[in-house]
Amino acid sequence: MLWDDTSATKTLGMRLNMAPTTRFATFGTARALAACALFVACVSAQGAPDEAVQFATVWRIRGDITAASASSGVTRPLRDGDAVRVGERVRAGPAGEAVLKTGDAGYVAVRPGAEFIPERFAAEGKPSDNVTLRLISGGLRVITGWIGQINRAGHRVVTSSATIGVRGTDHEPYVISAELAANLSQRAGTYDKVNRGGTTMEVDGKSLDIEPGKVGFVRATKPVKTRALMTLLLPVLLDKVPDFYVPGQFDAELDRLTQEADAESERRLEERRKAPPPSSAAPKAASPAATPVAAPAAAPPTTAAPLSPAACDATDIGRAWLRQLDDAIVRRDAESIVALFAEDVAVKANIRGGDGALKTVELSRDELAQSTVDAVSRLKNYKQRRPAIEGRPAGDASACARIAVRSVSIEQGKQAGKPYRFESLEEYVLERRDGKWLAIKAETTQR
Repeated sequence: MLWDDTSATKTLGMRLNMAPTTRFATFGTARALAACALFVACVSAQGAPDEAVQFATVWRIRGDITAASASSGVTRPLRDGDAVRVGERVRAGPAGEAVLKTGDAGYVAVRPGAEFIPERFAAEGKPSDNVTLRLISGGLRVITGWIGQINRAGHRVVTSSATIGVRGTDHEPYVISAELAANLSQRAGTYDKVNRGGTTMEVDGKSLDIEPGKVGFVRATKPVKTRALMTLLLPVLLDKVPDFYVPGQFDAELDRLTQEADAESERRLEERRKAPPPSSAAPKAASPAATPVAAPAAAPPTTAAPLSPAACDATDIGRAWLRQLDDAIVRRDAESIVALFAEDVAVKANIRGGDGALKTVELSRDELAQSTVDAVSRLKNYKQRRPAIEGRPAGDASACARIAVRSVSIEQGKQAGKPYRFESLEEYVLERRDGKWLAIKAETTQR
């Protein structure tokens, strides 16, 4: 399936696992088949902030810090132990500082004069966990929790001139307004200093990786009248750390915490995953005679072994099905890939265009097959991994006839001689038909 977008014709048939900076032109990857599926929660999360969701609690505080509700406009002073919720506008006074402990075992230090909004946050120990912080002015110090490990593409700091992604990180984003820039004799724009791990600053499809000890900078957005001026707005590395980066009141504690941050967030993540849902009953013991969910990955994808309803482990079923899909893609076996999808499968791909907006494309099974055959023939050095997979019954769990599977997938390789790296969040609805697990619904959204 082909379509035109801003003067270039692109191929849809692919997995659509794409990093935020990847353009439509890279859409020819083999994962196209798996393009079929990504989690709706990723799309629905783009709606209005839900102030019922707690983002963090106040762990340390000094001076004047307030939080204003987006819905009611009511402003309240923050105190030690208070909750900060999604959508609230947090402001620090000229001498105010605070450290917020986030729900995924991370930390956000609020610097004097800073203003930011936690726009999105989900920390349930799932592949779809995500956080978006909109930094309006001033500085933060962000020590990532488990979201920065299991869904790096879902952890972002957004400013008026740049988007900052993370790689398991301790970093300090800072927004200097035009007025503050004049007072500090600095350039207006977004800065990011990395203490540990790494970050990526992204502007208009261009990105810059920042390593520990370095500071990235993006100028404040201005109207651009010529293409030559566009280069002035791209991210660059600074020669030295600007003078306005000074340690905060609680940085000595944070320096100690960051050394064990990854191990602590992993421990908290395992606790979160093992905790039963509030309304769930204690799990039943698996039957000793339960038959394996599916055949080994090397077996044809249509030979799933019989399944006892009492042994309906949706995550294991989903993992086995995805293994068959991934193996078929590695083998460039388009026929085996297509055989994993029902004839009436509903396929939807949410693709980010050059303007940053999501566009939705729907595919039939035949279109998916044709795109796949074309896409798999162009791949070289293909590698793929899934940091997280989860499944749940979709309907009557005792019948084990339909399940929903959610997975984060990261893949890379070469297409048409050019390297690519895609990351996506996928959702499949699998139904058991004639003893085989087939996808009847698939949705993918570019991350």
